[in-house]
Amino acid sequence: MTASNFNNAARAAKLSVAPMMDWTDRHCRFFHRLLSQHALLYTEMVTSPALVRGGALHLLDYSPEEQPLALQLGGSNPAELAEAARLGAEAGYSEINLNVGCPSDRVQSGTFGAILMRDPKLVAECCAAMIKASPVEVTVKCRIGVDDQEPSDVLPEFIARVAGAGVGRFSIHARKAWLQGLSPKENRDIPPLDYDLVQQMKGLFPALHLSLNGGIATLEDAMAALDRGMDGVMIGRAAYHQPADILMQADHLIFGQAPLERTREDIALQMLPYIDAHIHSGGKLGQVTRHMLGLFAGQPGARHWKRHLSENAHKPDAGSHTVVEAIEKMHAARPVLC
Repeated sequence: MTASNFNNAARAAKLSVAPMMDWTDRHCRFFHRLLSQHALLYTEMVTSPALVRGGALHLLDYSPEEQPLALQLGGSNPAELAEAARLGAEAGYSEINLNVGCPSDRVQSGTFGAILMRDPKLVAECCAAMIKASPVEVTVKCRIGVDDQEPSDVLPEFIARVAGAGVGRFSIHARKAWLQGLSPKENRDIPPLDYDLVQQMKGLFPALHLSLNGGIATLEDAMAALDRGMDGVMIGRAAYHQPADILMQADHLIFGQAPLERTREDIALQMLPYIDAHIHSGGKLGQVTRHMLGLFAGQPGARHWKRHLSENAHKPDAGSHTVVEAIEKMHAARPVLC
């Protein structure tokens, strides 16, 4: 089982959905898995102190259908990260990923995330400890540098040091992170992208599996990066806001599977049993449907789908019937073809 998980995650990393705080929770991942059976999915970042010191093991909960699934950890204490990695492996995750890319103030104050780009030696120590403790693959998601660092100097040294600790797979966000002066949101847009530098890393480290992250907005963009020699592509916001555009054709175009005859509406209807089970267990409709608002993005009537769910999912009697009503509203708004 461990070897299978390892292989599944490595193959699935050809296309992955980035870990995104407040977005890639278990409901989002279940929904995304209906769209693509093969893309690698990531949890939101879970901090090692929360797991090890706080005992918040519920943060590791997921549905088996979400696999292949990677757990992203945040932390900077090697022993603590090792224990968190062990817990993640025991929970059945296919990969354990270390966050060396998040620029938020809260993450910086915990001395992890993008600020660790300044200390590749510590990152290597953390990864070595995690690898020793985890039977599943340990990977790293990083930036090309932070603040006044020169990425062309920093990134090769960082990769070499961390790869020397045993990491064979990196997802590289092709932007610097500015730890002072820019918000996390601004850090996703303002620092310029440097795809060429990430491409150069593939030339310098041909044995490593390197995924490109940052600014990739379409499946065509992802395919172009793969054609240029990258091993994988990680897509964030576009996969969340236009999930069908990114994921519905991924299994065919990226992973070479026979195309499936299904519609976005089919996906919405497939979510109904999951929604019913979630509500039966005490959950709220909006906890699930907030991730589904972009399912029909760009399609006729999409505004009515989104509006109906946004206005009704919070109501006490909201349930799977609310999703069916949203589909009906969308159909009613579409032009009649003669």
